[in-house]
Amino acid sequence: MPIKIQNDLPARAILESENVFIMDEARASSQDIRPLEILILNLMPLKEDTETQLLRALSNTPLQVECTYMIMSTHESTHTSASHLNKFYVTFQDVKNRRFDGMIITGAPVELMEYEEVNYWEELKTVMEWSRSHVTSTMHLCWGAQAGLYYHYGIPKYKREEKLSGIYTHRTLDRKVPLMRSFDDTFHCPHSRYTEVREEDILKHPELKILARSEEAGVFLVMNRDGSQIFVQGHPEYDRMTLNAEYHRDLNRGLDPALPKNYYDHDDPFSIPPLTWRNMANTLYCNWLNFYVYQVTPYDLYKEPSPEVI
Repeated sequence: MPIKIQNDLPARAILESENVFIMDEARASSQDIRPLEILILNLMPLKEDTETQLLRALSNTPLQVECTYMIMSTHESTHTSASHLNKFYVTFQDVKNRRFDGMIITGAPVELMEYEEVNYWEELKTVMEWSRSHVTSTMHLCWGAQAGLYYHYGIPKYKREEKLSGIYTHRTLDRKVPLMRSFDDTFHCPHSRYTEVREEDILKHPELKILARSEEAGVFLVMNRDGSQIFVQGHPEYDRMTLNAEYHRDLNRGLDPALPKNYYDHDDPFSIPPLTWRNMANTLYCNWLNFYVYQVTPYDLYKEPSPEVI
């Protein structure tokens, strides 16, 4: 997929070095096609890292994609420079009258707080409600998935006895659903969280379908019946070294973290961990963009979408 990237976005140089197919603004404007408009609500503290991870994950179909980055106006980000946020990010007030083909709501390091204690929860509720009428399909990641399931369906989260961190094996439950096309019977994905939503609570909602789960990590992938809401309780977008950075960060803070499971060769935290989930992540994002965004969204975003759903 030719990802349309602002010429001076820092992620551009990283993706070019990885031979990811990107397109600058001048080249994109010369093509007589409408790119998919994807809104990324970036709640992660290291926003530039998350930008790169998500752009990489969206780079594997022939569709042209243009991303708009959004932050919460009711929360002050302290881990990303104000100049970067001012240059590349918008707030909900800037986009509330626009429509988007797709939206991604990222995770956030607030999972041990009650939702109502999060200082931007009211604004996030407004955004999630707005997404129902202004976005063709929304993908929620990790805490974003828990928050979405709680807001839309009243499904609670539970604190785990210990942090779930590592690479876990998951089983595909229904490959006939287009989101799961080309998935193997089992696949790996990173998790990094202290809380979880539980299968028995999701099963109380017939409008939701569990598409993949793990014996160790629990529910991984949930979708509503028309694919307009997708919930991923994990981090398929993570880089090879993301869990490593989190582990050593917590170690340096004196938190005595457990080693991420199934991550390092021979459990050596100074080794380079093998990358075992990139194909799964590419397939997931490709299927989402193709079957639940591109095939469903209207060419004119300001017309009502087709009633046909997958």
